[in-house]
Amino acid sequence: MRSAERGIQTTISESLPPLSTALWHHHHVLDLDDFTREEIEVVMDIADVMSEILQREVKRVPTLRGRTVVTMFYEPSTRTRASFELAAKSLSADTVSLDATRSSVAKGESLLDTLLTIQALGADIIVMRHQHSGAPYIAARHVKASIINAGDGWHAHPSQALLDIYTIRKHLGDLKDRKIAIIGDIMHSRVARSNIWGMTTMGAKVVLCGPPTLLSPGLKEFIAHCRPGQVTIETELENAIRDADVVMPLRLQIERQQSGLLPSLREYVQLYQINEEKLSIAKPHALVMHPGPMNEGIEISAGVARGAQSVIEEQVNNGVAVRMALLYLVAGGRGG
Repeated sequence: MRSAERGIQTTISESLPPLSTALWHHHHVLDLDDFTREEIEVVMDIADVMSEILQREVKRVPTLRGRTVVTMFYEPSTRTRASFELAAKSLSADTVSLDATRSSVAKGESLLDTLLTIQALGADIIVMRHQHSGAPYIAARHVKASIINAGDGWHAHPSQALLDIYTIRKHLGDLKDRKIAIIGDIMHSRVARSNIWGMTTMGAKVVLCGPPTLLSPGLKEFIAHCRPGQVTIETELENAIRDADVVMPLRLQIERQQSGLLPSLREYVQLYQINEEKLSIAKPHALVMHPGPMNEGIEISAGVARGAQSVIEEQVNNGVAVRMALLYLVAGGRGG
């Protein structure tokens, strides 16, 4: 390593709090249900360092030079995929992008065969999105490479939850006792599930709100495994967002109405859309967030989506730094 590059690497290490990465114990990132508060803090600390790197004129460091990161997406994605690929390139990793629709998967190759092929080609980290819940867990059992779950079915999306937490911390500091309202299609939302684990671990109080038909029948059982008293369910939007510190509507997929889960989109908009009037019930400077992509005019009005309280664009920007932190950590970090 050239002396200039060695200096950059030393700067990264010296910017981290003492022993921070020694608290990290994950070879894979599959969800946040097995993360401690200290481990989430490690991700936040390193994301701060990565964010500083991204502000430089040259937004690249040699940290993962010689490592290979494969993005393996079985579902369409813009934000998550581009974010992980930018993160890997900013750390100087070699990157391979696998589009399942144009690979041997389209010819009937199994998930396991694809994974073993990628591993044989030298993958160190596989960033994986799959339409079936649990697919990344199967991958983690059969390959030596680190698996980062970029979304599996309705189950989990840990990197999105971590960037949401990071964004909130940037504005509000500690999440302890903050009220966070997540509104919409809770039943089908992997983002909501991972955020519940992560935000409650950080001490937040999460309110889940939506039509009864979009609240999973097993939701109460799921909540029972969370920290007592930190997650509640509401069907009335006003109760959910009253005095909230953060308001996060979820994308409503049109097929929910077509499958009979909603009487009409008009009724959903009337009862659950976050607009200026309804947002006024939350705290005066409450943050408005959205995991994207948005349906403006359905779950969120255009005025709120682009208003002064919106940090939606910032979430996207923060995603690169947080995903750089995850790649750095599963690759070994300073703690080895």
